[in-house]
Amino acid sequence: MPLNAFSDRLKSWPLYLVPHHLLSRVVFKLTRIESRFVPAIIKIFAKLFNVELSEATHPKPAHYKTFNEFFTRTLKDGARPIHSDASQFICPVDGRISQLGPIDNGTIVQAKGRDYQLADLLGGRQSDYRAFENGSFATLYLSPRDYHRIHMPCKGALTSMHYIPGRLFSVAPHTVRVVPRLFARNERVVTLFDTDHGKVAMVLVGAINVAAIETVWAGLITPPTHSEIKYSDYEADYLSLDKADEMGRFNMGSTVILLLENGSFDSRLQAGDPVRMGQLLGDC
Repeated sequence: MPLNAFSDRLKSWPLYLVPHHLLSRVVFKLTRIESRFVPAIIKIFAKLFNVELSEATHPKPAHYKTFNEFFTRTLKDGARPIHSDASQFICPVDGRISQLGPIDNGTIVQAKGRDYQLADLLGGRQSDYRAFENGSFATLYLSPRDYHRIHMPCKGALTSMHYIPGRLFSVAPHTVRVVPRLFARNERVVTLFDTDHGKVAMVLVGAINVAAIETVWAGLITPPTHSEIKYSDYEADYLSLDKADEMGRFNMGSTVILLLENGSFDSRLQAGDPVRMGQLLGDC
């Protein structure tokens, strides 16, 4: 076994043993404590992870009452220029490309030598996954330093959202390379939209220490956790969001998987590239 692969396994195997949800709920509580020590903790965190505080609407740590307020911070107007061509879609988050490319008859690449099934990712309901079976996907990893609000890649009307229970394995690159079917095993929120360019889905994947997932229309979705898939289907006129509108957020970092029925990604993009919300990803 190559040394790098052995190192990945060594760092990842303890995650099979730890109580994912219990630890994450502890983080949920801790990040919402108001304390005079919060600004100092933010300063340490920002230095440790090289957070660009100058981009935030409120760049001074003293502004934030809790760590979660800082983690879900907004950005200054103009901090993320939006690629405006209606025939092209934008990146919905700040982060890094984990993988991207075509979906091959319902199979998605997780990492080199590891695949998983689209149907498993979306919860197994045929009406949800059929449109994407030969579409395209982009897996976007948000690190602790990144901006953690999620935006629309194009204009769309919400048609469905469902919560899928699961584990909370780390989604750090070394874990993604090792844990089989990770994104189809972790707790996640699937959101589906009708657009002028076909169906679009964004899958908000939970991870250890990701203490909550929210959407702008449903609020806090997790916690609490549930033992079964919870489907929510919406009328066509329930909610329409414009390109670049905020649609959700992570409370701590994780991964968004963008699925397109039609369209293709910019050929210059590849796994490992950093991306920012608003930049061009490809053609609709």
